[in-house]
Amino acid sequence: MVSRYAPRQQRVVHSSVNACLAPVCSLHLSAVTTVEGIGSVARKLHPVQERIARAHGSQCGFCTPGMVMSMYALLRNNPCPDMSHLEDAFQGNLCRCTGYRPILEGYKSFTTVTHTHTHTHTHTHTGYRPILEEFEPFDPTQEVIYPPELMLAPAPPGPPPGPLRFQGERVEWLQPSTLEQLLVLKEHHPQAKVVVGNTEVGIEVKFKNMLYPVILAPAFIPELQEIQHTPQGIVFGAACSLTCVGEELKRAVATSPAHQTQVFQAVLEQLRWFAGLQIRNVARVCVRVCAFVCARVCALVRVRVCVRMCVCVCVWVSAGLRQVQMDRFFLGYRRTAVQPHEILLSVLIPYSSKWQFVSAFKQSPRREDDISIVTTAMNVTFTPGTSVVKELKLSYGGMGPTTVLAETTASKLVGRLWGEELLEVACSSLAEEMTLDPSAPGGMVTYRRTLTLSLFYKFYLTVLQKLAAEVRPLIPYGRPIQLAARGPNTALLIYFLARKRLRDVVGRPIMHLSALQQATGEAVYVDDIPLYQNELYVALVTSSRAHARILSIDSSEAQLMPGVEACLFADDVPGSNITGPAFLDETVLAQDTVTCVGHIMGVVVADTQLHAQRAARAVKVSYQDLSPLILTIQEAIAAQSFYQPIRTLQRGNLEEGFQLADHILEGEVHMGGQEHFYLETHVTLAVPGEDGEMELFVSTQSTAKTQSLVALALGVPASRVVVRVKRMGGGFGGKESRSTLLSTVVALSAQRLRRPVRCQLDRDQDMVATGGRHPFYARYKVGFQKSGKVLALDVSYYGNAGNSMDLSLSIMERALFHMENSYSIPHIRGRGFLCKTHLPSNTAFRGFGGPQGMLVTESWMSDVALELGLPAEKVRRVNLYQQGELTPYGQVLDRLTLDRCWDQCLQRSQYHQRREALDQYNSQNRWTKRGLAIIPTKFGISFTAGALVHIYTDGSVLLTHGGTEMGQGLHTKMVQVASRVLGVASSQIHVSETSTSTVPNTSPTAASASSDLNGAAVKNACEVLRKRLDPYRTQNPKGSWEDWVKAAYFNRVNLTPDLGYDFETNSGRPFNYFSYGVACSEVEVDCLTGSHKNLHTTIVMDVGNSLNPAIDIGQVEGGFLQGVGLFTLEELRYSPQGALLTQGPGTYKIPAFGDIPSQLVVSLLRDAPNDKAVYSSKAVGEPPLFLAASVLLALKDAVVGARLEAGLSGPCRLDSPATPERVRLACQDRFTALVGPPPTRGQWVRVSGFSGLGSVGSVGSVG
Repeated sequence: MVSRYAPRQQRVVHSSVNACLAPVCSLHLSAVTTVEGIGSVARKLHPVQERIARAHGSQCGFCTPGMVMSMYALLRNNPCPDMSHLEDAFQGNLCRCTGYRPILEGYKSFTTVTHTHTHTHTHTHTGYRPILEEFEPFDPTQEVIYPPELMLAPAPPGPPPGPLRFQGERVEWLQPSTLEQLLVLKEHHPQAKVVVGNTEVGIEVKFKNMLYPVILAPAFIPELQEIQHTPQGIVFGAACSLTCVGEELKRAVATSPAHQTQVFQAVLEQLRWFAGLQIRNVARVCVRVCAFVCARVCALVRVRVCVRMCVCVCVWVSAGLRQVQMDRFFLGYRRTAVQPHEILLSVLIPYSSKWQFVSAFKQSPRREDDISIVTTAMNVTFTPGTSVVKELKLSYGGMGPTTVLAETTASKLVGRLWGEELLEVACSSLAEEMTLDPSAPGGMVTYRRTLTLSLFYKFYLTVLQKLAAEVRPLIPYGRPIQLAARGPNTALLIYFLARKRLRDVVGRPIMHLSALQQATGEAVYVDDIPLYQNELYVALVTSSRAHARILSIDSSEAQLMPGVEACLFADDVPGSNITGPAFLDETVLAQDTVTCVGHIMGVVVADTQLHAQRAARAVKVSYQDLSPLILTIQEAIAAQSFYQPIRTLQRGNLEEGFQLADHILEGEVHMGGQEHFYLETHVTLAVPGEDGEMELFVSTQSTAKTQSLVALALGVPASRVVVRVKRMGGGFGGKESRSTLLSTVVALSAQRLRRPVRCQLDRDQDMVATGGRHPFYARYKVGFQKSGKVLALDVSYYGNAGNSMDLSLSIMERALFHMENSYSIPHIRGRGFLCKTHLPSNTAFRGFGGPQGMLVTESWMSDVALELGLPAEKVRRVNLYQQGELTPYGQVLDRLTLDRCWDQCLQRSQYHQRREALDQYNSQNRWTKRGLAIIPTKFGISFTAGALVHIYTDGSVLLTHGGTEMGQGLHTKMVQVASRVLGVASSQIHVSETSTSTVPNTSPTAASASSDLNGAAVKNACEVLRKRLDPYRTQNPKGSWEDWVKAAYFNRVNLTPDLGYDFETNSGRPFNYFSYGVACSEVEVDCLTGSHKNLHTTIVMDVGNSLNPAIDIGQVEGGFLQGVGLFTLEELRYSPQGALLTQGPGTYKIPAFGDIPSQLVVSLLRDAPNDKAVYSSKAVGEPPLFLAASVLLALKDAVVGARLEAGLSGPCRLDSPATPERVRLACQDRFTALVGPPPTRGQWVRVSGFSGLGSVGSVGSVG
């Protein structure tokens, strides 16, 4: 939080800001408060820290300090906020673990309306949500005071002080105090970059490797911060923040006549969705006007262009001022009318007139804090007392390198009545005028062109409604098109607590063990470990080509750069340069050829991160491109580029099944990949020791695999390598195997230089180099009866594995194991093909192939229902597994709870009542449709584990196990298990870390089995120790735990279930047991833009007897929202040359606070013990993710409703992710018809190679 005294407001303003975009030089005369400064575990927690921890709002904890400081800054400015303030404060915060609900849960207690929005929890004892009275009270008068010395006194008489100057290694920072000083500096440094908020230059310097030797920072010049009210409108100084602009416009709207504030309201509407509050706090008017000439980014510019706002540009003092109309301000891509010797002084936002109507619209992949796809501002003025258009301006962003005015269309509409004829002319003209080349930057050409028409239609209806009261009644469908207003989020969390002994914590919703440390910033992650003496830093040298021969690598320039110690390449690997987590088909450092963009070719080791990265960019590599270049599944199929073996799983007689079927349906489904987006990127710290020893601190899920591969690369025994993991800032499978890419090269550098070496990847490099979830493509043929009963299924899966096998074979096998999801299909065959492509190797991700396999099933299941005209829920229900039935791999389903989950979900969601209300809503609304879907999941669980327990003579217990903590609460559950077995308080048990020196040969923390298997290992180890203590209990029955403990005991247990499966013979038992769940979701779709709102979700999850309901519900919610991203939002895009285009949060969007369903019901199934896991519990990490497919299928249900309005019926295809683009183009109507089909070539590719915007395939009847 940055605090400054604002002289104009005469108060201290507290702002939450992104630290990475706040240069230290810009903090002159500011007070900076970090999360450590407001409270600590040892001293005292601040209420903001306490409430997020006790409400279970911290899992991996990496995002928690940011959440805490956003809330703290809000409370410093407004001690009594309401929910709208809360939602606004968190727009710029992201979390990948929790699903956001518990964060809001804790912080709602600070709002003025807590009692009306409280989540309800049903259980036999209170215990999950702390009530307000249990929290430490919040007293705003006890906060740290603002330093009085920073209160600026009036300037002393005489000339003002000269510019403040900071000199860095390569950059000079100049901060003038007056306008005259700024103009003089501009004359002396005409190419200097002017920085006020740093939201543009900060990105360019950090991620685009730009260098600006001279920076001018005029943020504190009074003239640039002025706000003036004039007869024409409000004049904002160029250094006013967007937050300040928004507050002033809100005051004007509240106090001025409505007809005068049309422009203000349009600007405010766009400010709601422009970035997060942390960005708006520092982003300035001048930056938004000057920087975003690329026109797709800022809708505020479109508003200003369409109303011809005046931009006052101040030139050299002797020349005075000149005014430039906004529509003449943009000269080209990133070029404005501001000359090098000029500065932007102010912007005038004008009042509107009586018969003037202004609206602005923004369409983006994610509504909150996202770069727009197309934005528009539209301004129409009518002849007074009529609906005749007097003047019209239509301004679009995202349709060219600068803002585009649809002047031809506007001229055709002037003089016409605002009615259907005008609409027809406008749409036809816009379709001709708003064109894009198929290779236009940003792609989505058809969608963007369609949006120009759709958004005009929204404006047309909005104006029509406003005119209705003045000149004529509304025509049909004359309401503005907008999604349901977002009310307060509500949640119902249902679980049951059995009565237990007071000290028995198993099954209790106790807080995450590290939650308090995470909330105070005291939790230590790898990069928080203090620097070692003589420590060095590694930067990677990676390939810029996807498939090429390395002709030469020239590191001579890099080696001469400051701080560089060494440049290492393949010949410098002392052990084996061949590596791989499952198959040895990769290299530590590329040699001779590269097979993907991001392939690691070498490393530069230097004294600092900045020096290492700068030198790495100086390494010159010469390539010779090789053929073929295979990126997509379609290209791999054409080239028959597959890894072996090709797996087949079959049961029954396919030919017989299809002969018995009444109908046969064929089709295809695509499911895109997904980036893990763990908030802590890959990081390793390597410390060399004696005799070839190497100690590694790694953010990894697999300590044993890291140990073995590092030892292989270094050429030393595995016993010389120790891997330690305290905690991870998220993993989700991405750190199961791919963490070794970094660990091996960091260890190599440390061994070579005999000094500690560290490296943490930047977000963009992490995304480019490490791969993600496998994109899948499937072709299916399904035979079914008139009743909906499925008799036969033949499906072929194609997974984009990338440039190595990694874990792809196991992932494809799990997809095949889940190809029927939860349905009994007597005749079934699945085949799995792993496509060898020139992309970074894809890897494990939450679900591990299961979601891909099950999505295909649910897609064709929906189409079977559409083909038969039957309710989808009835078709699914008739096909559900029953107790004792066999899976395609011959495993008997016992203790099946699918039917109970299904029935409870129907009842708790009020499915049938919702369906009736939905049908009524859809019949009354043409351009918004609602959809509803309910789906099941069946997820198999298996893996191995180990544990080590020490009891010390003072009675304290040290527990170590083979699992790693990445936010899922594994350590917390293990303490609960040990507490019950040993009969001691959980406070006496401590989990230090996961280390290969204490528990070797562990399996990765993955596949949702960590609680089961590590829990069983902990239970067994504790039981051994308890038995050793029994004689002491017998001798001294009245003694205490400390009395019985006379020595330290230890024992290690490895647990290996008798599991396995043979694909050749279709025999074996691949899973120990299954987790079951059902989800029902309802959505509302804007058919004109493809945007949607998640209205409601009910989840019923079978987790057995929960070890910790709070943590398990958190896993259900977090997995579900991660699935929402997978199925509706997150899309990886590559250039035709194989370069990843979505390299960070600016272009790759994960779900935010606004993506939570407005109503969320999570219920843990009661009385469903599982005798195959510790204390009858079940795995819960991965199974809930697939339930988010209910949102995608609800979207498909809404699309079907929209297509029926257009006269289209029958099955339709909606691939994953169901982005606004896909949804909009699937809702075919007269606007899509005017634009035409998508182009055959584009600026980027989907790695499946299929568009996902067509019909489902062929449907036939037999017999």
